[in-house]
Amino acid sequence: MRKPFVAGNWKMNKTPVEARDLVTNLLLDLTALGTVDRVLCPPFTDLWVVKELLAGTDIGLGAQNMYWESSGAFTGEISPPMLVETCQFVILGHSERRQFFGETDETVNKKINAALSYGITPIVCIGESLEENKAGKTSDVVYDQVRNGLEGLTPEQGEKLVVAYEPIWAIGTGLAATPADANAIQKDVVRAALADMFGGDSAEKIRILYGGSVKPANAAEFFSQSDIDGALVGGASLSAESFIAIVKAAV
Repeated sequence: MRKPFVAGNWKMNKTPVEARDLVTNLLLDLTALGTVDRVLCPPFTDLWVVKELLAGTDIGLGAQNMYWESSGAFTGEISPPMLVETCQFVILGHSERRQFFGETDETVNKKINAALSYGITPIVCIGESLEENKAGKTSDVVYDQVRNGLEGLTPEQGEKLVVAYEPIWAIGTGLAATPADANAIQKDVVRAALADMFGGDSAEKIRILYGGSVKPANAAEFFSQSDIDGALVGGASLSAESFIAIVKAAV
């Protein structure tokens, strides 16, 4: 059995003061929901504030991005050693990073290797655009993102990953893939690609999340599917009430 996993990606939202308020409102309920792995992924500027509030709990903390070099003349970037004192997780390859900041499967692969070398668990994002979906290219696009992004990893490294399938057309739009369609992609494409790379036993251990307009109203239906092991939640993670309801659905 793969333990359910729900992560909240705050994106470019919440000042440190606002982060403190949100986490304070989350803590009591989230702390009691230990049958699910819960992870908060605030902006870099909020990490230390949130770390202090989560101290003594089993709620995880993640960053939203990371560079692959350990140090150097890379103005504005954040390195693995800068994260390892605060974070256990890092989101890598999010579609917004690919769309707006030119990230590719190759750069995502470098970041994954760097994160693993520092003991940080990557939450690796994959997903097709609306145009690719309409053209019937979803399977090919998603399969290639898995294979190229994870190229060179060993089965042992693969088992440490969390993968998030996020159809780009469903992120922040209010649209969502049907639970059955999302499950089919995660089972027949994503997990199949992981099995091709790492073997069936390792692939069965890797948690695959769904992301894209996950809300309290639809979360339970997604989580009831065989190969949807949780969610990477965007907008709904900015509300304590909504995020708690999604985690309870995973329970």
